[in-house]
Formats: sequence, structure tokens, C-alpha cells
Amino acid sequence: MASDNFVDYVKIHVKSGNGGGGSTHFRREKYIPKGGPDGGDGGRGGHVYLRGNKQLWTLLHLKFKKHVKAEHGAHGSSNLKTGAQGKDVYIDVPLGTIVRDEESDEILFEITEEGEEKILQKGGRGGLGNNNFKSSTHQAPRHAQPGEAGLEGWKVLELKILADVGLVGFPNAGKSTLLSVVSAAKPEIGDYPFTTIRPNLGIVSYRDHRSFVMADIPGIIEGASKGKGLGYRFLRHIERNSLLLFMIPADADDIAKEFLILKEELQAYNPELLHKDFILSITKSDMLDEELKEEIRQELAINLKGIPFLFISAVAQTGLLELKDEIWKLLQDD
Repeated sequence: MASDNFVDYVKIHVKSGNGGGGSTHFRREKYIPKGGPDGGDGGRGGHVYLRGNKQLWTLLHLKFKKHVKAEHGAHGSSNLKTGAQGKDVYIDVPLGTIVRDEESDEILFEITEEGEEKILQKGGRGGLGNNNFKSSTHQAPRHAQPGEAGLEGWKVLELKILADVGLVGFPNAGKSTLLSVVSAAKPEIGDYPFTTIRPNLGIVSYRDHRSFVMADIPGIIEGASKGKGLGYRFLRHIERNSLLLFMIPADADDIAKEFLILKEELQAYNPELLHKDFILSITKSDMLDEELKEEIRQELAINLKGIPFLFISAVAQTGLLELKDEIWKLLQDD
């Protein structure tokens, strides 16, 4: 997925259709000059729906379509004919899309399943025709209901990507390199901070034709939970990951300290993130000999008791199968 095409936030104006007005018609035929009321009801205005589509990974298709409008319902007519219903409009969105009201910032709903449909803006009801107002004492009502006006307003759509594994680490931890090696994804890779500025998704092949989805998300920095750097844009995406893979390079000054800083940022943003399963991977481990690896093992055993960790190198392609095994095991335990 090209990073330039990844859009995870859009604001759109949606307007549902007006309901059609009821009819005030009276039955008039050759031998029935003074028939009773036979005005039909107006048709409902069109709804605006959001629909889940697993083929979509981004909100790019809505970036330049700021206004969405449904059709109006038709007016009722004679002979108790109900007006035609306004045509509904469907907006396809990726799974993981949440909807907020732009004015109140309230979360209205979220779309998480293929084919799931929810009304974003409800169409106006059609008005009742005069036939509905007749009675024994009022046999010729000359009034009908007007149609209900449609609703309109600005809505905010935010995408929280749905992936099994989210990669967590500071810039240049090797996240993009790992994703490019274990999947067919081709994220931009460079030896400078924030090469990745938008999430990339890759399908990782596993044993016996099984697979899981991995997300390379922009690197976290200290203060991200307070909005520094890419801030919330990064943290929002890891909320839906089943498992978090922490990545710290072997040449880091203090691996245990970096891991704890990353955990603190997640906790400050949303403490529930720490309830997820996670694995610590020491990347770029091809630069370590066995003696240095043993020193790191002892250090982590003391400072990060009970934290599962692995040595991997995406470039040398070492430790990757063991990493996949550990990821698959934890995913199946969920």
C-alpha cells in the first residue's frame, strides 16, 4: 500500500432525502362526483448508509468527495398511491472505521464487519395523505401532512486499522524492513526518522498456508501520548491490534529502558493497551555475537522479568521463523 494513498481521517457533509408530502386528493369519477378523500402518503426520503468493505484499506476514495446527498421521496398521489421512496446512498468504508459527530465529537458507531450496514443520516418520513384524517364527523379533510425534512451535518470518519500484529518502536527500529521481508508489502525504507508516516499493512505467510496481518505503524516518540510527533495518529491505530510486537534495535543504549518508555506511552494514551499480548524483538541482531547476546539476555531477565523476547535480523533473515511461531501461538491463545 503506497503511503501517499493512505488516508485515515476525512470529514464529509451528508444530507438525507426529504420525505414526500401527502396528497389532498379526492376521488372523482363519472358516477361518483363527490367521492371521499383518496390522497396517498408521501415516500420516505433516502437514507445515507455506511457499509463495511474488506477490500478497502483506506478512506482515500472519500478524500475529495466532501458532500454526499440522498434522493428526496416523491409526493403521494390520487387513488391512495404512496410516493416512491427516495434512493438510499451507500458509502463503502474499510473495516475499522469509526464515525464521530463533527460538532459534539461523540462517537456514533463503528464498522468492523464485512457487509455491515449502519445509517449515517436518516431520511425524512413521508407525510400522511388526507385519507388518514377522515372520520365519521370529518369526511372530507382538505389537509395532508408535509414530508419530514431530511437531516444534514458534518461527520468525521476515522480509520483504526484492523491487523493481528502491530509493530511498536521508535523510529528506525527496523519495523518497515521486517514487514518488507516477511510479507509482500513494500513500505518506504530509509535510515532517518519517520520514514514511515502512514501505516502499511502486510499479509504474513505462515506454515500450512496460514497467514496473519501485520501493520507497520509510524514510529512512536516520547510524548506521543500527549500529541507530540505523530502522536494520536500513531496510537489510534494500535488499539485494534490483537498482539503488539515491540521492536528495539540491538545497538540501542539501553534496551530495557526503551521498552519501558514505549510501555509508558501506551499506558498514558490508553491503559487497556497493556492488556494485549506482546513480544519484545531485538532487531538488527546480526551485529551481535553470542557473548553480547548472552549479556543482553541476563540484563533483560533482571530488568524485564517475564517479558518474552527474541533476537531477530530482517536483513540476515535470522530468527524470523521463531518469531512467526511465537506470534501464531499467541494469536491462537486469544
